[in-house]
Amino acid sequence: MKISYNWLKTYIDTELQPDEIAKILINTGLEVENVEKFESVKGGLEGLVIGKVTSCKKHPNADKLTCTTVDVGNGRELPIVCGAPNVAEGQKVVVATEGTKLFFGDKEIVISKTKMRGEVSEGMICAEDEIGLGSSHAGIMVLDEKAVIGTPAKEYFNIESDTVFEIGITPNRIDGASHIGTARDVVAFLSQSQKINLLQPSVDQFKIDNNKLKIEIELENLEACPRYTGVTVTNVKIEPSPLWLQNRLKAIGLKPINNLVDISNFVLHETGQPLHFFDADKIEGKKVIIKTLKEGTQFLTLDEQERKLSGEDLMICNANKGMCIAGVFGGIESGVTENTKNVFIESAHFNSVYIRKTAKRHGLHTDASFRFERGSDPNITVYALKRAALLIKEIAGGEISSEIIDVYPNKINECNVELTFKNLKRLIGKEIEKSNVKQILTSLDIKIVSEDQEKLILEIPTYRVDVTRGVDVIEEILRIYGYNNVEISEHVNSSLSYIQYPDKEKIQNIISDMLSNNGFSEIMCNSLTKAYYYNDSESFKPANLVYIVNALSQDLNVMRQTLLFGGLETIEYNKNRRNKDLKLYEFGNVYNLKEGKNENPLKNYNEEFHLSLFLSGNKTEESWIIKEEPTSFYLLKSYVENILERLGFDINKAVVNSINNDIFSEGLSYIYNEKSIIEFGILNKKLAKKFDLENTVYYADFSWTNILKIIAKHHIRFAELPKYPEVRRDLALLLNKDVQFGRIKELAFNSERKLLKKVSLFDVFEGEKIGIDKKSYAISFILQDETKTLTDKQIDKIMESFIHVFEKELDAKIR
Repeated sequence: MKISYNWLKTYIDTELQPDEIAKILINTGLEVENVEKFESVKGGLEGLVIGKVTSCKKHPNADKLTCTTVDVGNGRELPIVCGAPNVAEGQKVVVATEGTKLFFGDKEIVISKTKMRGEVSEGMICAEDEIGLGSSHAGIMVLDEKAVIGTPAKEYFNIESDTVFEIGITPNRIDGASHIGTARDVVAFLSQSQKINLLQPSVDQFKIDNNKLKIEIELENLEACPRYTGVTVTNVKIEPSPLWLQNRLKAIGLKPINNLVDISNFVLHETGQPLHFFDADKIEGKKVIIKTLKEGTQFLTLDEQERKLSGEDLMICNANKGMCIAGVFGGIESGVTENTKNVFIESAHFNSVYIRKTAKRHGLHTDASFRFERGSDPNITVYALKRAALLIKEIAGGEISSEIIDVYPNKINECNVELTFKNLKRLIGKEIEKSNVKQILTSLDIKIVSEDQEKLILEIPTYRVDVTRGVDVIEEILRIYGYNNVEISEHVNSSLSYIQYPDKEKIQNIISDMLSNNGFSEIMCNSLTKAYYYNDSESFKPANLVYIVNALSQDLNVMRQTLLFGGLETIEYNKNRRNKDLKLYEFGNVYNLKEGKNENPLKNYNEEFHLSLFLSGNKTEESWIIKEEPTSFYLLKSYVENILERLGFDINKAVVNSINNDIFSEGLSYIYNEKSIIEFGILNKKLAKKFDLENTVYYADFSWTNILKIIAKHHIRFAELPKYPEVRRDLALLLNKDVQFGRIKELAFNSERKLLKKVSLFDVFEGEKIGIDKKSYAISFILQDETKTLTDKQIDKIMESFIHVFEKELDAKIR
């Protein structure tokens, strides 16, 4: 939001400079994000002066040029070569002297001393389009004879320079979204050190001229529109606004249209109250009805877009049809045009929820909806209406031709709040004098209804929609008193805190560091995603999706059930930018709707924390020294098991199952303490094809919630390093092709739980020599007794038991 310094000063009697005002605004909670200069004419006519042509003769070497001498004051006469056909001796003209900058659109030229066809020229006599005062280039500007030679052009043309503050309005400070609202804060701040009042424009001159044009108002939806006020003005004349009004609007980035539209915008940015001007002659039945229309009704808005209305969109209608989407956008048929003679002025208070939903539904965000969405002042409608009517009479002529019709069945009263001095001191950390507190409250228009030694009962003005509690009032006091005036205490309070085990953030950081150190990049995807991804999914049922009410778009209409699709979108994004070798991980929540219904709505939803890993492309970057090697399932498996081991899991105790579903074409799942902790494998090609991914994608999904539950039951134990050596024995087994290594490992540990430490597969062989349906596994076994050295007899006995189990359970043969 933009605030003009010159405009602001019309409500404050102060000589403070723009930088001082900016500091006050920042200190009072209106963050000044930028300060820029504004000039009603680009360049401010700097370097241009009023001159008089004292001589004029034809150029000796050019038919279309004229050699002139121009008196620019202070005894200076400049030789200037001019190409304008209307230049003549005795004229008062505008002269650009040497060094002056002139602007032509985005281009800038600097006037310098030069020779034109052999004749010296030390300036330029200007046409109106050359200095930004018009569009004509028929000839130079010829001024009134009364113009004083040597007068700076910016003074003669009354060029306005201004400073504009760009303010970042937070949702709770909509009271500051106007020049009067901003001035109110500055006055409140300054009133602590000086006597100063807010100079709010008076509307006491408002009076009804006649009752020629009466418009009836019918308010059907009181919830959506608690107050609606209107008045008519007849015999107005549409024409360009006066220069002062145009400059006010230009300074804050608005383009002047005509006097009526400009008045509407001026009052909006002055008071913060949006208005709407209807062409009264187009109001059918001379009746304004505030209501909702039938679902699906077509309505043509001011931008010539036909919009399908919701049954919840509040409309301003005439006797037959809709004229305007209330508080959001006007209709194309009822607005003010150059032919308008009579107007109906609307000043209303709309329900913020209705306006916000309508604006969001239609993707319309206007100055009016910005203010109504955040809460407007129900008790300013009449003042704003009178202010606009008086400006119309002043600028566009016309007569006020009806009584003010104010439909306000249920008055919205000021909110009463209790403020205790004890709480004030506790929250601020400093005791402020009671007289000072009361003075600040008075300067903020907060009335003191009653008081005693311990508390104040206060009446909050209706324009402060965010101030409803004692703590809100304390915040108001503090921002005017000044945060910088609260000294930093030398006394520090602290409390002992107990960190619940396991420390979720610490564990997450450990694994994040581990993955990042292994070449992974962390991604953070949106928790909102497309419902389309879950169509026909067996693993993530569409019925379990959590839908967003009033979703921003169809691409963000559900909460994610898995981290998978966000990761695939990231892989697709990188692939399209020729970055195919990827190692990614993401921590995040997933959401789903539970089956069945619970009386407590919150218990119908489930939220879990997950970790996902993605591998795609090559294992290492292309290099002359390293052979290109694609990523593989076993590389992913090594990362998965390293993570589990780092977290203290004994992988040998996990139950390993094969999985083959709509997510994984091949994969494994680990179950630990009867809880599923990880599923990983090769992503289903049908799913990868949805994202146009040609390379194989390897994906792992950790149930971090289950992992933390298991870790919570772990007790870290420290043991002395073994004194006795490990022993390794190898076996080569001839097996059927359908036998998996996981089964061999499981049988080995079931056979010897105490001394067997590790089982590894170090070679696989397949070929016609051993049979088409056979394969050979070379497997190593690590044995160790932590109390003594193992003997050959013990080792042989254990190995014989392994062989016996493998032969019996797997039909294996020893090679």
